[in-house]
Amino acid sequence: MNIKHQGKTGATATVFAVALTMLVLVAPGHSQAADIELQSVGFRVQIGEKSHVIGALQPESFHESDVSAVFGFPWERQLQSGWIARTRLVTHAGVLRGQNDTALVAAAIPTLALSTQDGSLLVDTGLGLAWLSRHRFALQDFGGPLQFALTLGIEVPLYRHIAAGYRFMHYSDAGFYAPGTIGADMHMVELLYRF
Repeated sequence: MNIKHQGKTGATATVFAVALTMLVLVAPGHSQAADIELQSVGFRVQIGEKSHVIGALQPESFHESDVSAVFGFPWERQLQSGWIARTRLVTHAGVLRGQNDTALVAAAIPTLALSTQDGSLLVDTGLGLAWLSRHRFALQDFGGPLQFALTLGIEVPLYRHIAAGYRFMHYSDAGFYAPGTIGADMHMVELLYRF
């Protein structure tokens, strides 16, 4: 599929259809106590523009929008402070747009999450991998298709099963492909449905 030559609307619709299909296929049909369980699904969009990546100037401005699914692992521990620590897998698939080019992006990031007992606040952070269908853009080269993905997220409930959040995403090859490559930072807001 050559997204560059499609219209923006058509490309976005196609990408979201593919991303939603991917998320549905990986969602478990049923769950037992020791299984991985689907905790939430959502939609994220980037806010603002970023000219600096962690430690470097970003030559090109990028915008990402995606759909996400968060899976809970069975490990969970109640801390003496009253917070609950748990492990999760944050996944997403969507579109990364540069000045003139568009890429598909998909990521899987194991995270450690801390939440209040009543679920009124959840914070998670983790490091995983992301795949880009295009790594060379007009002004920037990510070095290769496989990137490290660093994330930090905050979630708060809005109403019943609906929650809102903020997620920081950082993509970088950490110099794996070549020295001097630059990644990208994303500041995103998300709307989630919690199961």
